[in-house]
Amino acid sequence: MENEKRYSQMSEEELNKEISDVKEKARKAEQMGMVNEFAVYERKAVMAKAYLLNPDDFKPGEIYAIDGDPGVYFKIDYMNGVFAWGYRLGGSGKEEALPISLLK
Repeated sequence: MENEKRYSQMSEEELNKEISDVKEKARKAEQMGMVNEFAVYERKAVMAKAYLLNPDDFKPGEIYAIDGDPGVYFKIDYMNGVFAWGYRLGGSGKEEALPISLLK
């Protein structure tokens, strides 16, 4: 097995290729009815996309819509790398971390 790079070590070009590759794998998994595998590939694409964004563009105290969850908003308490830690407004109030690629 070859040594795979972490997303944090990849160039923008490598990240875009990885996103393309996992999206294709997700599409094939979905066509074959492999729901769990599809979800894994979708999450990998979300994570890779997070490394293409600048965490400094996301500010603690600000509120963002969550991509793929219409009408739900997320308030950032603090940032840790490409993860925004905070809570969903109107939710349980439980702290969680979301990759910044899910925030818009």
